[in-house]
Amino acid sequence: MTVLAFIIGVLVLVVGLAVSIALHEVGHLAPAKAFGVRVGQYMIGFGPRIFSRRIGETEYGFRLLPLGGFISMAGMYPPSKAAAEGEPETGTPRRRRLFESMIQDARVVNDETLKGDGGERAFYRLPVYKRVIIMLGGPAMNLILAIILFAIMFSGIGVQTATTTVAAVNECVLPAQTSKTACAAGDPVSPAAAAGIRPGDVIVSVDGTAVDTFAEASAIIQKSPEKTLPIVVDRDGARQTLEVTPVLATREVPAADGTMATAEVGFVGMSATVAYVPQPIWEGPQAAIEQTGRVMGIIWQLPARVYQTAVDTFTGAGRDPNGPLSVVGAGRLAGEVAATDAPILNRVSGMLALLGSLNIALFVFNLVPLLPLDGGHIVVALWDGLKRVWSRLTGRRAPRPVDATKLIPVTYIVVIGLVLMGGTLILADIVNPVQLFG
Repeated sequence: MTVLAFIIGVLVLVVGLAVSIALHEVGHLAPAKAFGVRVGQYMIGFGPRIFSRRIGETEYGFRLLPLGGFISMAGMYPPSKAAAEGEPETGTPRRRRLFESMIQDARVVNDETLKGDGGERAFYRLPVYKRVIIMLGGPAMNLILAIILFAIMFSGIGVQTATTTVAAVNECVLPAQTSKTACAAGDPVSPAAAAGIRPGDVIVSVDGTAVDTFAEASAIIQKSPEKTLPIVVDRDGARQTLEVTPVLATREVPAADGTMATAEVGFVGMSATVAYVPQPIWEGPQAAIEQTGRVMGIIWQLPARVYQTAVDTFTGAGRDPNGPLSVVGAGRLAGEVAATDAPILNRVSGMLALLGSLNIALFVFNLVPLLPLDGGHIVVALWDGLKRVWSRLTGRRAPRPVDATKLIPVTYIVVIGLVLMGGTLILADIVNPVQLFG
């Protein structure tokens, strides 16, 4: 059953990632078509075609390598000089240097998309704001999907919270560092047991203060050692007032930085029932936005983090649980989440968190201002707009559209870097995976 659950978790991750990629490309496709750009292809994956079908002017399909997706728009770049003048390409490609050949090949491919009505319906002809909307549409879909997933996790399922329902009452007070698990004859009775608190009681108020969570009740108790406190509980539908006197004991309590610290606090000896408590509808989106900010803060560290991952892999050191992962690593984590020995809601919540986090990573990563990423195309569009504004302010003739094919060599370098980083992470996730569950 564990193996089957692991496989199901991996499949859920694969399907969820495919849906995320498909919606990312829809985010580009919908505004492109709305603005009249001719879209030749909408593909999920790269490499050889597995399946495709033409609907109208667009071919929709799947390709072999599920590592992303793309749409093919007419005129991503302005036409080459020869194509604009209606002349055939001249020259001998063999004599061109490598970078010149890359640029020329990109221009030839781009010129093909401008044939027919593609020249009039080209992406580069659009106003700057429309080009930015098209390129932002993909990442925006990932952010929206992440917000929806986090909203379901926080408000639909809820967050595990210690409720005001008492789960258990200690019979005695045991020292914090003791290895004893049972009470002996001479051990002092716990204040909760002495006060008559029972499992199933629902705490209504402590020392006259109404409480909605066990944490609120604990905070009052911990601040009141050796002080008799009235506690109102709901028992079987009837309210009762009990009096409890917390003893001073050494216990672990949450510190300001989120860690646990040892302190002398009031202690009564009872524990709470843990349940999923739905949060306000804004909690999920807020968590997604906060995580987006954290990812944006570390994305520029990605090359260094991948390098450290490579070092950890080849030296046999443990992986940083907050370090980068490949698709293989994410799939492995999804399988482990699904196979863990936990209630089904815990596992569903974990899968939602993983898929939400992946979509946030896709959102942030695609905004990196380098071609071929969406952020690179946005920068090119903004630079084109800036040049046009400057020409109007200085009374000059409108400049030619920015020819981003000149950046193709840089694009190849970026792609090679991404492939190397991706390969490094895949290798690390196979031979030295992140350990979250021991």
